[in-house]
Amino acid sequence: MKKLFFATATLLFCTMFTPKLKAQTPSFVSDSLDSYITRGMQLWQIPGLAISIVKDGKVIFQKGYGVRDLNTGDKVDPNTLFIIASNSKLFTGTSIANLDYEKKLSLNDKVTKYIPWFRLYDSNATNMANIRDMLCHRIGTKTFQGDFTFWDSNLPKDSIIWKMRYLKPPGVFRQDYGYCNSCFLVAGQILKIVTQESWGDYVDQHILMPLEMTNTYMHTNGLAQRDNVAMPYTNAFSSLTKLPVDSIDNLAPATSMVSNVKDLSNWLLFQLDSGKFNNKQIIPWPVLQKTRDMNIFTGSRKSNYFPTHFRGYGLGVFSTDYNGKQVYWHTGGAFGYVTNVCFVPEENLGITILTNNDNQSFFEALRYQILDAYLGVPYTDRSKFLWQFFESNQKATDNKIDKMQKRVVAGDSKNIDLDNYTGEYFNTVYGKITISKSNNTLICRFQHHPKLIGYMRYMDNNEFEVTYSNIGYGIYPAKFYMNKNKASAVEIQANEFVETDAYLFVKDPDGLMIK
Repeated sequence: MKKLFFATATLLFCTMFTPKLKAQTPSFVSDSLDSYITRGMQLWQIPGLAISIVKDGKVIFQKGYGVRDLNTGDKVDPNTLFIIASNSKLFTGTSIANLDYEKKLSLNDKVTKYIPWFRLYDSNATNMANIRDMLCHRIGTKTFQGDFTFWDSNLPKDSIIWKMRYLKPPGVFRQDYGYCNSCFLVAGQILKIVTQESWGDYVDQHILMPLEMTNTYMHTNGLAQRDNVAMPYTNAFSSLTKLPVDSIDNLAPATSMVSNVKDLSNWLLFQLDSGKFNNKQIIPWPVLQKTRDMNIFTGSRKSNYFPTHFRGYGLGVFSTDYNGKQVYWHTGGAFGYVTNVCFVPEENLGITILTNNDNQSFFEALRYQILDAYLGVPYTDRSKFLWQFFESNQKATDNKIDKMQKRVVAGDSKNIDLDNYTGEYFNTVYGKITISKSNNTLICRFQHHPKLIGYMRYMDNNEFEVTYSNIGYGIYPAKFYMNKNKASAVEIQANEFVETDAYLFVKDPDGLMIK
């Protein structure tokens, strides 16, 4: 009799409430999301993807797609681990804002109060730089400036902070936006000084554990040996290729966290419930508000492609308007991974998408598609729209590589004395590289990247094609500058995913030019 009553009650409940739930869920999400993701992954060559959507205090969609490793065919699921990279930044911003709320520091405290030897290129900027500046990308440097030196390097944290004094900013302090990973490292080191806890321990104790994010890790170290890990891939400079797992713990507060969509759903629920989780206040609401307050504009013109007008940055999170609603988000990129986390408090909506191919925009197209569905934007296939830009850029990259390879074939390398190019070269920001001869090629080794090699093949006019042993760094030309038939300097570039500008290395360390 109890079974009959339960079955009848369940049927009545489903009859009463299921239509209402369907009415609240956009048809794109309820009917088309699966096929859209499958189609997009195939188009963009994404091995694996995980997604979670939270709405009105509940996880309404959570699923893994594809594989985490093309060799094993192991499937992605909601617990699969990805490097979330710069999505680490809001955890750092929240931690610092919490210390500000507790009066253990002030966001307006000068950096030199805690790190007396801290310097920026400009002495006035050094004297004015405060903790808030470190968390909102407004010290005037270019986006990613210095990251070729810092990313995946063997430099200790304090050495990275020391080298910030050599980064000549093209922009104006507190006026011009330039995304800066090393600044977040500075903030993390200040947290350690104030609390006597490491950044990782603080975030783990004050955020991860209360939010039951038990399968989230603060560092990349040992990631490849963990269970259920999505391996990193790229097809930017080759066919789809598996990459080494990044080792970026020296930039930890900016970019080192590893997580999954199941855990990140709890982070989203916390963000959408004013700092509460399971009806318990984890972090005071004013702390979250402070992370979202805009500290610098990144754009204030209407987009031609999306229903947005302004964009800005708080403390580890971007904000924008989107069809009349305020949206907060961040993306994260490491070699082989691009990810995003997004929440819309006015709609009680949160989205996180994790992927393991770094050369694609589908992870963002999918986020926009879901936002469109919930915020009433007329349907446009965002994947198809972004594909046209991607395809054009990829063709341009492929053409550049093809032209370099033709120059290598046509080049008269046998009649070139490669000894004229060998030796040690120096750059003030980076340090030393060593170029040696190996048969008809040159080998470039990097002081602070002992596992990275640049294989240099002669083209013409003292230019070489450089192919990096980690193909994520790309294939680029290197230009040697000659003095009496001997190389005096070389300009080397890597993937813009790491840093936009080339580095000039010179043989005479007393005549260094920073670039």
